[in-house]
Amino acid sequence: MTTFVDRVELHVAAGNGGHGCASVHREKFKPLGGPDGGNGGRGGDVTLVVDQSVTTLLDYHHSPHRKATNGQPGAGDHRSGKDGQDLVLPVPDGTVVLDKKGNVLADLVGEGTTYIAGQGGRGGLGNAALASARRKAPGFALLGVPGESADIVLELKTVADVALVGYPSAGKSSLISVLSAAKPKIADYPFTTLVPNLGVVTAGATVYTIADVPGLIPGASQGKGLGLEFLRHVERCSVLVHVLDTATLESDRDPVSDLDIIEEELRQYGGLDDRPRIVVLNKIDIPDGQDLADMIRPDLEARGYQVFEVSAVARTGLKELSFALAGIVAEARAAKPKEEATRIVIRPKAVDDAGFTVAFDEANEVYRVRGEKPERWIRQTDFNNDEAVGYLADRLNRLGVEDALMKAGARSGDGVAIGPEENAVVFDWEPTMMAGAEMLGRRGEDHRLEAPRPAAQRRRDREAERDEAEQEFKEFGPF
Repeated sequence: MTTFVDRVELHVAAGNGGHGCASVHREKFKPLGGPDGGNGGRGGDVTLVVDQSVTTLLDYHHSPHRKATNGQPGAGDHRSGKDGQDLVLPVPDGTVVLDKKGNVLADLVGEGTTYIAGQGGRGGLGNAALASARRKAPGFALLGVPGESADIVLELKTVADVALVGYPSAGKSSLISVLSAAKPKIADYPFTTLVPNLGVVTAGATVYTIADVPGLIPGASQGKGLGLEFLRHVERCSVLVHVLDTATLESDRDPVSDLDIIEEELRQYGGLDDRPRIVVLNKIDIPDGQDLADMIRPDLEARGYQVFEVSAVARTGLKELSFALAGIVAEARAAKPKEEATRIVIRPKAVDDAGFTVAFDEANEVYRVRGEKPERWIRQTDFNNDEAVGYLADRLNRLGVEDALMKAGARSGDGVAIGPEENAVVFDWEPTMMAGAEMLGRRGEDHRLEAPRPAAQRRRDREAERDEAEQEFKEFGPF
């Protein structure tokens, strides 16, 4: 049964905002008490938070679909809907968040680091909040905005200072067990370690973490064995330690060739050339192991490696190794730039930034309006209510959409699309549709929308002529 998972695909959905309420206060002797519809509640966010007590992504492997709660709709008597509850997902330290295309969205390192994977939708305003001096009793309310949905990939990259790399059964697990308090599974067969093991080592005043990376064999960088699954766990380390088996029972292997093969796999994986290397010759407690270590040590030192001879069983040479690693880790930490306190950066909106764009879509013969505000207003509008549609026209006009359409060459009756291309709202544009909120009418109606639309009629006439021509072609053939 799987107990360690370091890569999952997660489907998150934030909560939808609650709808606003359209209500009129009714009381004895007060037949027109005014609008009293409350606002809808905000939808809950989906937030990833680093938790040091979490070490695996196993929970999300079994339950990959996570959704925050929706905001509640508003009610009469000025009662606002309850906000949706935020969904907080704990993740291990060192989790990288990517989109489906592999682009990095966030790198979560450090206790308490957060990332909002899905923003909850805002609640719609009730008619009490929409009332103004000119629109005293709105017969509509705004709809809640849907929450964000996303498919993301979580990858765990172990946060360790030292990474032990080497062939299976080279003694990495034994070494980490005697250098730290970690108790990994140890056996005399290959691929004993199926997950990265972490241990904490104290050497003088320096405390650092050490991890062993399982399953490195020839072809690991191309997916052979277990290496490709766990090579990402060495990316954050400060130093690489090659653990070489000087007492291997395999006749076709020797420590130097093992080192060359592992180095080639690390090179093909990429991004690790700048990490300092140390070579550990393990199992010198065996007579043949000590003899082989004496033979190959000069060659390794000639290559520039710092070499240590140790025995995890006899516990020899461990003190020198731990202090040497502590020195390299301390130097790497000192070389890192100091982290500055988070600053709040305020970027004022440019005076000529309208917040939307207008462009003509030749393929569909419509003018497309793209922008955060217009698209949100479209989602908030109840198109079954003419008064709400008129209010939308007012907002777009005040934003400057009508002027931009005129500058783009739009004429009366031309099609205008607002929203994503696959789910846009398309309507016939009529210039100077000033929303006369002062234009009184029955609640829920806007008489401007009852005016004839000549462009729409011309389009219907053209379609009728085309259908008639096609029918004649079928009956009489080409002339």
